[in-house]
Amino acid sequence: MSGDRIAVIAGDGIGPEVIEAALAVLDAASRRFGFTLDVERLPYSADHYLATRETIPDAAVEHLRTGVDAILVGALGDPRVPGNEHARDILLGLRFRLDLFVNLRPVTLLHPSLCPLKDPAAGPRVIDFPIFRENTEGIYVGAGGGLRVGTPDEVQLAEEVHTRKGVERIVRYAFEWAKANGRTRLTMADKANAVPAHRLWGRVFAEVGAEYPGIAREHRYVDALAMELVREPERFQAIVTQNLFGDILSDLAAGLVGGLGISPSANLHPGRAGLFEPVHGSAPPMAGKDVANPFAAILTAAMMVRELRHLDAADALESAVRAALAAGVTTPDLGGKCGTKEVARWVAERVTH
Repeated sequence: MSGDRIAVIAGDGIGPEVIEAALAVLDAASRRFGFTLDVERLPYSADHYLATRETIPDAAVEHLRTGVDAILVGALGDPRVPGNEHARDILLGLRFRLDLFVNLRPVTLLHPSLCPLKDPAAGPRVIDFPIFRENTEGIYVGAGGGLRVGTPDEVQLAEEVHTRKGVERIVRYAFEWAKANGRTRLTMADKANAVPAHRLWGRVFAEVGAEYPGIAREHRYVDALAMELVREPERFQAIVTQNLFGDILSDLAAGLVGGLGISPSANLHPGRAGLFEPVHGSAPPMAGKDVANPFAAILTAAMMVRELRHLDAADALESAVRAALAAGVTTPDLGGKCGTKEVARWVAERVTH
């Protein structure tokens, strides 16, 4: 019997190392829980681009659209490609071309020691909310251009794009997730007090939210929300926002729960193959030294198998990472002394038993 078809783009720098670590842990999970993964490795990376001048061809994009069940991507970025053309075409290109309009970033404190916010009087913090970032519109569409480039009178224009369809579908997705996961409040962030175009978000949020009477609607201007996330992250249950703000807020929130080395993400469109990626950088100076933190890639793999409906396996992967953190089985960035492979072996063993 064939298994889930997984396309792997390992990427650059530490990308291949952490993806291999995640695949080893996935293999342990698949054996324990009785499912199979048919893994197809694709070559697209800085090495491939430098050798061929090809980022990702149209045929590969079409294959990822129709021929796989999920896409697992490592970190992309290499100083030998200063314009990062390959990374832009692979990551942003696939998000747009596959219409993966949901960027889901879980923000979960897996161990109290990972939170930099210390308040002994308050006791251990409980931080657990997702950020739903609209992934195909906003300022990232690339509308605009430059005038008199390179002169003292240079002008650069970048235009935001927000459509009713685009805003409604991400807002509705966030409400549906909140309803399915027992959350009673959803926070929406915009900057409508300074950017009139953002008023569309407020209107849609109110209209769609009226269909979910069990979920309280909360609006915050994005600058105020950034402050509140630092002051009182525990009060948030779920956040939905536009592309740029989601990009920024999700990195800020990651800093509250351990940093990018432990932060997974998913790019989704219901009914289609999702793209799953750890959100840390490629860190070329660390490549090949067996020091890269594999937790973000392992947790990203957990998100992938959860979307593929292997729920027990996803739970086991997440539980094993929590156990590793509690046992101090971590890489140097988290204060540990273990290497990438050692952490992966420990987590795989925990998943197996």
